[in-house]
Order: sequence, then structure tokens, then C-alpha cells
Amino acid sequence: MKLHAREMGSGKPMMILHGLFGYSDNWQSQAIKLSEYYRVILVDLRNHGHSDWSDEFSYEIMAADVLELYEDLQLEDLILVGHSMGGKVAMHFAQKHEELLEKLVILDMGITSYPMHHNHIIGGINSVKVEELKARREALVQMSPHIESEGVKQFLLKNLYWVEKGKLAWRMNVKVLEREMPEILSALPEGEVMVPTLFMRGELSDYILEEQYSDIEEQFADVEFDTIKGAGHWLHAEAPDEFQESLLSFCLR
Repeated sequence: MKLHAREMGSGKPMMILHGLFGYSDNWQSQAIKLSEYYRVILVDLRNHGHSDWSDEFSYEIMAADVLELYEDLQLEDLILVGHSMGGKVAMHFAQKHEELLEKLVILDMGITSYPMHHNHIIGGINSVKVEELKARREALVQMSPHIESEGVKQFLLKNLYWVEKGKLAWRMNVKVLEREMPEILSALPEGEVMVPTLFMRGELSDYILEEQYSDIEEQFADVEFDTIKGAGHWLHAEAPDEFQESLLSFCLR
């Protein structure tokens, strides 16, 4: 699949893969700063953002999409950055194509499988009567009984766009994403990666625990870990300066 992507800056390429229910726009402010150092490529994964929808959805397929984009853009020595689900896509890509990468950065995503923990988000999304909406704020009200976090609700609302005057729609393929949740939460398959890799985690997040470091080290031979103090799962949005410092100190070496 031809993925939608936007670029800014010049020089060595850095591709950023967003997480579940996200899309490239979520990374705009970070990309502006990073573009002072790199040719930053913001990607919409399939069934997200401006990329096409498909009934086919797996990490293997998404890694193949990234490879197609890599080849179309004629990239070399790529720094691949992935957050959450995008981090798992990046890991799958590295397992298959490590020779194409200079460095790999995984943001708050481990190699283990995860229990289902998105029920409230799915419930909130499905509670929105999209065909009846006249304004985004109506969706906010409809989601509120399911989702307490204002940040999560605002994050999801960014996926609503005006198809035409008076008609809103989701940018994400909710039906397929809900169906494929077991795949999204699945563990990384076995396979060693030799690319220099940084696993960055939020101090307040439980996606990567210190006791899991040894398991990660078994699959990523050249790995470093960093914890962003005071940040949760969306560490790049919650602690942007600390995130930038950690990312650049690793990538610019």
C-alpha cells in the first residue's frame, strides 16, 4: 500500500511511525524541531490518517508498507522512530530489514504481548453517532461516559474531519482496528536485531518495565534504555523537551 507521508527538513532521513488511533499530524510540533537536524518523514500507517483503508492489517503487512515507502523515497541509512503500535511496526521492520537502518528508536513499547486495555476507548469511539454530528463538541459529550481523560478524548477528536459541510467522519478504520486488536497487542516474534537501538519509556507508563530489560537485550544486541521523568505513554507530548534531548543525544552520535 502507498502510505501517505509528509516531509520537512533535509539531510539524513528520520521516519516517524505513530501509534494506534493516531496519525502524522500528532507529530507535527516535534517534527518541526527535528527538521533542523534531519529530513523528517511523518507517516500515516494503513487504516489511519490520510492513508487508505484495508481489510488486511498485521504487523507484517505494515512493515511491508514501510518498506515500499522507503523504496519509493529512495532512502538510505534511515533512522526509524516508532511510538506504541508504530514502535512494534518499527521492530518488525528491523527484524526483516536491519541492513536498511542506521538507528532504531522505540517509544514506550515493549516486545511482550499486552492484555486488552482499550475497551473504554473502543466504547467511547463506538458511542459517537458520527452520521448525526453537527459539531465535534457533540462527539466529546458522547464519549465522556466511557473515557475520563480529557487528553485521550482530544487525541481521538483529531481523527474527526469534515467530509463535506455538515458531515463528519473518522480518519481511522475503527471496524478493522477493533477486530484486529489481538494482533495489535501481540508479542514481537523471536529474531535478533543488531541495529543500534534506543528504547525510551515514560516513567509513569507500564508499557516497558525494568524487569523486562533483559528480555529486550536478548533480541536487541546493541540496545540502550532511557526513562523520561514525569511522562506517561505519550512521552513526546507530555515531556517534549526531555524527549527531544534523549532522542537527539542518541541519534546525533
